[in-house]
Amino acid sequence: MALLAGKIGLVCGVANSRSIAWAIAKAWHDAGATLVFTYQAERYRPHVQELIDNFSDKSVLLRCDVASDADIDATYKIIAGKYGRLDLLLHSVAFAPRGALEENFIQTSREDFHVVHDIGTYSLVALARGAAPLMTSGGSILTMSYYGAEKVIPHYNVIGVAKAALEASMRYLAYDLGPQNIRVNCISAGPVNTLAARGIRDFHAMMEQHAERAPLKRNVNSEEIGAVAAFLASDEASAITGQVLYVDSGYNIMGM
Repeated sequence: MALLAGKIGLVCGVANSRSIAWAIAKAWHDAGATLVFTYQAERYRPHVQELIDNFSDKSVLLRCDVASDADIDATYKIIAGKYGRLDLLLHSVAFAPRGALEENFIQTSREDFHVVHDIGTYSLVALARGAAPLMTSGGSILTMSYYGAEKVIPHYNVIGVAKAALEASMRYLAYDLGPQNIRVNCISAGPVNTLAARGIRDFHAMMEQHAERAPLKRNVNSEEIGAVAAFLASDEASAITGQVLYVDSGYNIMGM
């Protein structure tokens, strides 16, 4: 039997075919899950629709701005009406105004700090709160982080601070939701050439250094991240919660 056969999953964060969220969605779908996708703004809808049209079954596509509680509530009402439950949630969402990545971290404005944390961190809390009542037989919630949450990565700036808060939020959610048999985990992936990553100055230099220093002497690919995400979403990972799992060719273990 497929690893995720019969599971219903919500995928938040697909922008295009390079998105890590799309790699995870494909892995979940290949493992048997039925998926609901969201898009943040109308300009993203055709791209996501084109991707999910490649699936043999019909995935649902909904507009949901994670900065809007009304959008989140509407999304879960539709899922409840169509499926009656939810088993999986992928939160792969982050945003930073360009200026917040181009200047030094100390120059981060109050407004930019708020926006980055609202969209990239608080949205996990809001989505988890809405998902929990639908996870009547337990469930798996997965979010995405990066090593910049733990160590300083030049030019990653306020996103790194938000990712640190995201990882802490993941642990507190794992504690709160554990009695409902809902597991909450985080994948900290190595750098992948996504639309969001290309907004970070010197990103290609970051990838080169990562490949040079990592024990495996290479970068990771999105399919490897998807495979780990499928495992964490499955019953095979039933005793794993509150964890940050590094999928980075071992880069995080290196001291120098």
